[in-house]
Amino acid sequence: MASNDRSDLAHFLRQRRAAMTPPGSHGQPRSSRRRVAGLRRQEVADLTGISVEYYTRLEQGKAPRPSREILTALAQGFALTGPERAHLFRLGGESPPELATPESVVRPGLMRMLRGLDETMPVTVHDGRLDLLARNKRAAELLPPFDVTGRFGRNLAYQAFTTTALTGLLGDGADQFLRVAAAELRTALSRYPNDDYLRGMLAELTATSPTFRDYWERGEVIAWRSATKQLHHSTYGRVSFDIELLHDPERDHWVMLYTPRDDA
Repeated sequence: MASNDRSDLAHFLRQRRAAMTPPGSHGQPRSSRRRVAGLRRQEVADLTGISVEYYTRLEQGKAPRPSREILTALAQGFALTGPERAHLFRLGGESPPELATPESVVRPGLMRMLRGLDETMPVTVHDGRLDLLARNKRAAELLPPFDVTGRFGRNLAYQAFTTTALTGLLGDGADQFLRVAAAELRTALSRYPNDDYLRGMLAELTATSPTFRDYWERGEVIAWRSATKQLHHSTYGRVSFDIELLHDPERDHWVMLYTPRDDA
């Protein structure tokens, strides 16, 4: 919120407080009658560690802009979901907190979609650290296998600079792929700067791959969500795809759809 108007934040807090279950009322008779549903303001203050006076002013839309610490305490006290927490932060005039790490499990519905497209197009899913999480049958037929035994074996950036499987498949497009791989790794590190996995991979690639060092030292930041790629496949020959990337911000998962081109 750019202005000092806190009415939307106040309304949201009142709604969340009313939706909370009072302590001791989980199927048990109340020790005293309540005139309104949900928690009392003092109970919210106790849950969040915020003074009841300040919380009351928040609900009345009269408090100064809350700090990120206050918003974090409110989110924890109300046990907000990820989307609810992000909404609270935006109402409080702050950007939503980043994930500490991407989720490692793909949504069941997304996995069903991948299987449903087995005969239609290749589809892959990778996370914000560039680890391949899933791919459907068509993608497994089209793309080279990944070494799942090594620590970084399922990472796209690591594969780009330690094997020739992907660069060989891309032919003349290998240079662009390597540029994007280094740039996407830089983006991942900026989002997860203290991630031991990413920092370990960066250290290993820097120490062992002159090619990686060359691309990394360019300092490029590239964000692409659409591309056309021509692959040189040993079985299918020359095939072309329009590629679209779709993002699930709640889990930091990326869905890559390979749509065959009409001229393929």
